[in-house]
Amino acid sequence: MTIHSEHPFQAAEADRDPVRRLRGRVGATVSLWTSGTGIERAGLTVSSYLVSPGEPAHILGLLHPESALLERLLDTGTAVVQLLEWRDRELADVFAGLFPAPGGRFRRGTWEQTDWGPVLTTASAWAGVRLADPALHRAVGWSDLVDTVVESVVIEAQYHPLVHRRGRYVRPVG
Repeated sequence: MTIHSEHPFQAAEADRDPVRRLRGRVGATVSLWTSGTGIERAGLTVSSYLVSPGEPAHILGLLHPESALLERLLDTGTAVVQLLEWRDRELADVFAGLFPAPGGRFRRGTWEQTDWGPVLTTASAWAGVRLADPALHRAVGWSDLVDTVVESVVIEAQYHPLVHRRGRYVRPVG
């Protein structure tokens, strides 16, 4: 058995998409979007999103077009956008489909149901959102753009963000 320092499924450098490489260098905090109730819950790890202050405030997200989360969000019209922390790395990989989840993704962590969807009881920052206009959801590149209106925000005292940069989680300095 040989252990490699590089990712075993990564394309050769010459074959990599330069736009994805540029986006990877931007870096982003990692969020977990969840929607639904009971067995009709779905979630997706998302690092392509934008929080736009204002009255009302909006959160725009780029979601995988075939994800169960997008389907559930379009069905219910609501979601929770929770910011993940360093301690949530494995959970982020579970909801990204990169780590196994025997019994289902929501077996990881402890969840509380809200009016917008399930929220991690350990989440230090989250927002309950509603689709601004389901008809405005559209394809943008290889993702679907959704525009949500922020209806509720919860911010707790501590926050050690999970940051994704160049295909890896990194600890922010400071």
